Amino acid sequence: MINSALIRKYSRDFAIIFVFLASSVATPVLLADTDAGHAAEGLPEVNIADGFADLVEAVKPAVVNISVTGTVTASPGGPGFRGQSPELEEFFKRFFGDQFKMPDGDQNSPFERKTTAVGSGFVIDSEGLVVTNNHVIEDADEIEVVFDDGTRIPAVLKGTDAKTDLALLEIKGDSPFPFVKFGDSEAARVGDWVVAIGNPFGLGGTTTKGIISARGRDIRSGPLDDFIQIDAPINRGNSGGPLFNMRGEVIGVNSAIYSPNGGSVGIGFAIPSGMASNVISQLRDTGTVQRGYLGVQIQSVSEEIADSLGLSKARGALVTQVIEDSPAEKAGVEAGDIILRFDGKEIPRMRELPKIVALTETNKEVDLVVWRNEKEETIRVSVGGNADIKTASVESDTSEAGKLGMSLAALDEDNRQKFGIPEEATGVVITAIKANSPASERGLSRGELIKKIGNNEVSETEQVNEAIADAKENDKNSVLLLVERDSRVRYVVIPLE
Repeated sequence: MINSALIRKYSRDFAIIFVFLASSVATPVLLADTDAGHAAEGLPEVNIADGFADLVEAVKPAVVNISVTGTVTASPGGPGFRGQSPELEEFFKRFFGDQFKMPDGDQNSPFERKTTAVGSGFVIDSEGLVVTNNHVIEDADEIEVVFDDGTRIPAVLKGTDAKTDLALLEIKGDSPFPFVKFGDSEAARVGDWVVAIGNPFGLGGTTTKGIISARGRDIRSGPLDDFIQIDAPINRGNSGGPLFNMRGEVIGVNSAIYSPNGGSVGIGFAIPSGMASNVISQLRDTGTVQRGYLGVQIQSVSEEIADSLGLSKARGALVTQVIEDSPAEKAGVEAGDIILRFDGKEIPRMRELPKIVALTETNKEVDLVVWRNEKEETIRVSVGGNADIKTASVESDTSEAGKLGMSLAALDEDNRQKFGIPEEATGVVITAIKANSPASERGLSRGELIKKIGNNEVSETEQVNEAIADAKENDKNSVLLLVERDSRVRYVVIPLE
């Protein structure tokens, strides 16, 4: 569970800080009444000259607070005083209780502590399905949905998708519940009015308004980034809350803000409903997400590349490698092709292709327009799914790492070359990831290096397997990995159950 986690992205000589909006403050007290039924049914488009009160009154009953308790693995090195300053440690124990109590034994070892967090969500059908962010409920032991009238209902997790940071909960009670519907985010334009409702800082149902500032924002949180940027003030605790258009339709799920200080500066980001509704419908039906798969490695097309290949301007996605036995290989896609259109959709930039392919129905026959030999060619391709991604080595891997969905290898010269890992890098390389595995759900991927497990550096696969086995023998719920890709280092907690 990420509580107000700061994700830093560096670009040249300045740092951009993206704050994912789960909050770790106390559970709020809520007021107001709710009526069952589609919250915005029959609501005409709001005239802003009359204010937003009618819209808010219609949709607010379906917006909920998410209260979470869980256990996380913490690093004693983070706070800087554990095992080093008894006075400061005692101070924090006195004010924060046992969650800051150091475990017996090695003061430098990672330790577990209880956490509480609050976020936001919204009900999408009368039977009690609730949408929120994955990072709000990640690693949760207990989840509770709190309605605007103070009603509290325990929730069970129906499914999550780490790549889009979405989660679907289910509640049981005196249905029908008030609910809202997804709208068409593609129809939303820059400059349109929007309303955000959520639970900032645990204060309870709070409404803010603003406009759409930009579309298609990539904040480098994952390969499917396509955020709506808004200036409606959202803060910690707003995560998972709905972003409404003027018809009371949900066109986004509020997820992150740009902030140099942790508070709102008028730049927020919401997952567009076009992506969210696709993911949520799959989580509702199967509990998992199946994404379209093409099977190519791609790179951006620069002006120089476009000129050298006879393309009038830089656009599309340049194929650098075609994966063996993939849908792309079977269709005849070749390295050196520039993919210009996929299923009738233009590919103006390389990063658009993965998102379009991912949202395409598996087994669908589509036209792929490529630039080859200085002319356009159309190739018919049958889109694959997650299961088509080559993971045979993981499927048959009975090691401890394999059980978590990872195949590992020592960092020899072949693997350095295969995954583009520099000579000075150390660790154990992930060579394959099993779909829908604990490793996959935590966002690990091929080519990443595992540098440490807990505080212990690793250079051999057996060290990783032994550390996982030791954690299981000691009844640990998870293991803490330090992983690296392209000089960027992060901690990842992998559940063992």
